[in-house]
Amino acid sequence: MKLFSLALFAALSATSFAKTYPVTGNTVNCRSGPGTSYSVKKSYKKGQNVSISCQTSGTSVSGNNIWDKTSDGCYVADHYVKTGVNGYVTTKCGGSSGGGGSSGSYCKNINTAGVNLVAQWEGFVARPKPDPIGLPTVGYGHLCQKKNCAEVKYKFPLSKSTAKQLLSDDLPKYTKCLAGYLNNKVKLNDNQLAALTSWSFNVGCGNVKTSTLIKRLNKGESPNTVAGQELPKWRMAGGRVMQGLVNRRKAEIKLFKTSSSKQAYPKCQ
Repeated sequence: MKLFSLALFAALSATSFAKTYPVTGNTVNCRSGPGTSYSVKKSYKKGQNVSISCQTSGTSVSGNNIWDKTSDGCYVADHYVKTGVNGYVTTKCGGSSGGGGSSGSYCKNINTAGVNLVAQWEGFVARPKPDPIGLPTVGYGHLCQKKNCAEVKYKFPLSKSTAKQLLSDDLPKYTKCLAGYLNNKVKLNDNQLAALTSWSFNVGCGNVKTSTLIKRLNKGESPNTVAGQELPKWRMAGGRVMQGLVNRRKAEIKLFKTSSSKQAYPKCQ
């Protein structure tokens, strides 16, 4: 009984002195993984204090791709937690916690530079309307799957914030298809994966799968050489050269060739 009491006291003391941080959003969802596509496990109210056990990278929310794993075992976007620091305040999550940062797997989500690049070149559309070649889109390049984009869970007209959330929901599909087509001998940093995800988002997974770009990377050719030579070829839409695509490919190549020490494929750091 005495040992039990001491153990209970120690546990309560550890909880009492753990560092907590207030939630700043009105109702903030805590999810099963570090991204907006993961299921909601619980919600926190504005002003509620949460204890952070570790942090990892995930879906970018308002330019911040850090997600905090709380003592409840779920993940909340760091953007909605007042830590007082623009960065990590504790250790990074290890093991198979899911999302970008899981040991032995590629980054499911791309970095902020990549998200911003996609958003810039897709352009913002608040309500569903045809893109330059007649395909119905909304937000930042979300291709409608149903009439009036009925599959979108966010209310129309979209704000730029909800459009970014929709984009973040869409992007893991394209990192997944890239990972499915590349062999494990290919090494990509976070900027290279982000640039290829932008390209994949633009041309579609089917075209990526049969591309010479993927074949050359899988043969072991220099990624920078391959990207510089192959990406500019993808400049046509509707049977004609589009200057916007020419410019987008240049931006993707620039990001691809921007050095980074953070590995994103086949393992995520």
